[in-house]
Amino acid sequence: MKLINLINSALIVACIAFIPEIVGAQTVNTNNSTGQLNTDVNSNTLHANSPKASYLQPFNTAFLAYQGYFKEQGIPSGSALVFKYQTGNLTAKDVVQAAIKAHKLPAQVLNDPGYLNAVESQLTSFSNPSDSGY
Repeated sequence: MKLINLINSALIVACIAFIPEIVGAQTVNTNNSTGQLNTDVNSNTLHANSPKASYLQPFNTAFLAYQGYFKEQGIPSGSALVFKYQTGNLTAKDVVQAAIKAHKLPAQVLNDPGYLNAVESQLTSFSNPSDSGY
């Protein structure tokens, strides 16, 4: 087995082990008129305009899509997600919109080009796995 395959396998297993924590880490209450982010982490409630406000990292958003957590929002998982992305039928914005509909991100993330670019980079990394040939 190639060393890179062993490392990739270990990373995948580690990511899968942490998925329950990532998925359950936080939710956005979009029905809240004060615009608060509700989070299960330490039972704190964070305000969206607070400097402490946080939400899923771009990697986690892309990884949840890859794992199928946004199927109800019309985002395919695994190789189907990669194929749709490679053929231009799926964009980072589509994935972020699905995460918003799934109450994993606040709507204002759509206005953050840095976040969208980071999700785009993650989707690109799914479609172009590095294989150094060792």
